[in-house]
Amino acid sequence: MRKILNNLTFRVLVAITLGVLIGHFFPTTAAKLKPLGDLFINLIKMVIAPIIFLTIVLGISNMGDLKKVGRVGGKALLYFEIVTTVALVIGIIIANWVKPGAGIQAASLKGGDVSAYTAQGKDMDWVKFFLHVVPDNAIKAFAEGEILQVLVFSVLFGVGLTRMGERGHSLIHTFEKLSRVFFNILNVVMKLAPLGALGGMAYTVGKFGLATLLPLAKLMGTVYMTMFLFIFVVLNLILRYYRVSLWSVLKYIKEELLIVFGTSSSESALPQVMDKLENMGCSRSVVGLVIPAGYSFNLDGTTIYLSMATIFLAQVFSVDLTLGQELTIIGILMLTSKGAAGVTGSGFIVLASTLTAVHVIPVEGLALLLGVDRFMSEARSITNIIGNTVATIFIANNENEFDRNKMLKAFGKLEKEELRDYKY
Repeated sequence: MRKILNNLTFRVLVAITLGVLIGHFFPTTAAKLKPLGDLFINLIKMVIAPIIFLTIVLGISNMGDLKKVGRVGGKALLYFEIVTTVALVIGIIIANWVKPGAGIQAASLKGGDVSAYTAQGKDMDWVKFFLHVVPDNAIKAFAEGEILQVLVFSVLFGVGLTRMGERGHSLIHTFEKLSRVFFNILNVVMKLAPLGALGGMAYTVGKFGLATLLPLAKLMGTVYMTMFLFIFVVLNLILRYYRVSLWSVLKYIKEELLIVFGTSSSESALPQVMDKLENMGCSRSVVGLVIPAGYSFNLDGTTIYLSMATIFLAQVFSVDLTLGQELTIIGILMLTSKGAAGVTGSGFIVLASTLTAVHVIPVEGLALLLGVDRFMSEARSITNIIGNTVATIFIANNENEFDRNKMLKAFGKLEKEELRDYKY
């Protein structure tokens, strides 16, 4: 019994259940529990930038070959573009097939104020966004948790350290020790995961209420179904190419998925997933490059949601999109979806910028999605983190930077004595 009570997965599940019950029956009290979720996410954010920096620097310095660093980065970006485009097309096809917005009158749906989102969406400058990737102040990038900026600085630092050769070995050893310190801090912070999940789920249900799901239940169901199919068909096929079981991977990271579900934030599991991927056989260099870059460029769940939300609003407002217009939407979302993690309230801002560019769907329609957006953010975040996990495993295998023995040990499929003789 004690073993079950001490199990993090069990405690997070209990916390999520309590959060739903408190949010439903005591909404006023539940809305006040938001600081618990925010506190946990802030504690995780506190260690994300240093962990990413140390992981990337140590990965590049251990890799040694700078051409290999460029090759891995290039493969990762190509993979991200192909897979997110597949996600985008799947979202649009299923939204056109199921038609979740058909028969719904915009006037019958309760909306909210989206003026802040629409203003930011209309003013979104993508040239500035890509320029923003390179930090003008490295310390500021760490202080503000700008993951892409930290990634760029870390790669350059790793390259500089590698060029020092043997003279940089003492610094590498110091970074190894620092890396272990930060992961030890993370292990302590993770003990508060149930409180974070409780606060996040209670706030969501108490603030928005389960009743808000009913008018848009068809959209929610369609989005969840599409993400489920994407994970268990597309991502499953990607892993099967290298004989890796998706189901085993999901069981291996189940605690992180539950935390993401409870907090509605993929950031809350980012460092833990990086650590687990290393432990299951992916090289540190691949993990360090793919996971942080994927956080902004491989948002499969967000891409599916953006495509389906756009088609949904077109159906609600009886806008009959032509094939050319839908292809235009795909093209625009291929660009705008890549910046979805770089801005606060990113989902609505990116969607607003897309609708503004299309000029055929009322941007004000975003208000109709406010009620269910928080409930769909869990699915987006979970799909995003699974997508980046699969991307890392795929690229590690492709680069022959994957230790299958470590994977089997992590999955518990072989005993230690069997591992010594295992051939693959």
